[in-house]
Amino acid sequence: MVIPGGRFITPGVGLAAAAMFTLACSDKAPAQSFPTSSSDSVSATEEREETHPVSGLTIIPVQVISASGTHSFRTELANTPEAQARGMMFRTEVGPDEAMLFPSREPGLRSFWMKNVPIPLDIIFIGVDGRISNIAADTPPYTTDSVHSTGAATAVLELAGGRAAELGIAPGDRVQYSLP
Repeated sequence: MVIPGGRFITPGVGLAAAAMFTLACSDKAPAQSFPTSSSDSVSATEEREETHPVSGLTIIPVQVISASGTHSFRTELANTPEAQARGMMFRTEVGPDEAMLFPSREPGLRSFWMKNVPIPLDIIFIGVDGRISNIAADTPPYTTDSVHSTGAATAVLELAGGRAAELGIAPGDRVQYSLP
């Protein structure tokens, strides 16, 4: 379903939700594990309370464990319909260790587009097993052509375009995070 003015589309959302916010994703995914020790639990809590200066979204740590190593990202949490509709619209930059996470309440097929997004992004679909199912690499700015998950996804992670390839991030890599 194409949702006018929205950022991405996902089938299976009730008409009331679509009409109310023109969005097709829910606000919470099943928690993924992000390893912390008791000694750093205070800093992990503080990180979750940090907000991004542009979006105002909560920042959480996300790690991608790949064959090339563990890659950590300061990640904006788009966990409300409003935040998911806005996504990275109108953003002119994303730092090399920055990302945005779009968790889902229920696993399902996910679909994104780049309307009103002026920079290329890597759109990483995270499967029900916490591993990357597929990557839409260097998705061109402003396109309304959708990119899709290859199966049910519990979340989507967006990085600066080309960053996944630079870091050797690939399908099958594990993604770890905890939702506040």
